[in-house]
Amino acid sequence: MNQAITDEQFARLRDIRATAPASIGAILRDRSRRDILGPDGRLFIVAADHPARGALSVGENATAMADRYELLDRLALALSRPGVDGVLATPDIIDDLAVLGLLDDKIIVGSMNRGGLRGASFEMDDRMTAYDVPTMAAHGVDFAKTLVRIDLDDPATVSTLVAMAHAVTQAAQAGLPLMLEPFMSRQVDGRVVNDLSTDAVILSVAIASGLGASSAYTWMKLPVVDDMERVMAATTMPTLLLGGDSGADPDETFTAWESALALPGVRGLTVGRTLLYPPDGDVESAVDTAAALVHRDL
Repeated sequence: MNQAITDEQFARLRDIRATAPASIGAILRDRSRRDILGPDGRLFIVAADHPARGALSVGENATAMADRYELLDRLALALSRPGVDGVLATPDIIDDLAVLGLLDDKIIVGSMNRGGLRGASFEMDDRMTAYDVPTMAAHGVDFAKTLVRIDLDDPATVSTLVAMAHAVTQAAQAGLPLMLEPFMSRQVDGRVVNDLSTDAVILSVAIASGLGASSAYTWMKLPVVDDMERVMAATTMPTLLLGGDSGADPDETFTAWESALALPGVRGLTVGRTLLYPPDGDVESAVDTAAALVHRDL
């Protein structure tokens, strides 16, 4: 993969972080912005909020996302491709991308809760440790996102639900769209596993839909599972499909996305590792294929 960001640009990024940190907020506020949905009413977002939860692996590579310069380079390439509407990330990555000049006319989705670190004893207590609504509103972040894992056997789940409800209420008051990414989850051999059965996804949607004092600005971010028709019948909220980890056969993955994208209520894709770290290493081709599924006029 050719380098999309020069060494000089990275040097400038480091220098600004050290000598002019106040300028980062100004860069975000002053960037050119666009409507969230384009003319076709669809949205394709590249996701990169995994590292802040301690999730650096892609497939069998346990440290695939550890090199921040490589991750930023891959994101720069993805954001340069036609049909990529924006990026989902934590403040550290968003600030990097803003200083690098990569976020003009792009949708910024701020990831809020990264406290449930992967593999931690407190993983299900997933409170807000990244973006908050007032900061997103002040810096011109366009969208918010929270992960909502629900373990009916873990008392810590209620702390997560309370935090999510508060975030939904705050976002609605600020007029900030917020994606909820719900899962029914459980502990298996000391690690959290998401239940991807159709009935479990439907149950997670039902629980997440009732969070907060208003659902007016709530979106869903849902996995592609069997019988997606039933899943999408469970909500009237606009929905983006998530991509999951890179590991499945790419052709099968793209076919599943294509079918699900045709369902009522589905507005597009939010995909990260599957496209940024494809099995063949061709980020450009993977991103272009996904973009063409979302935006049919490409």
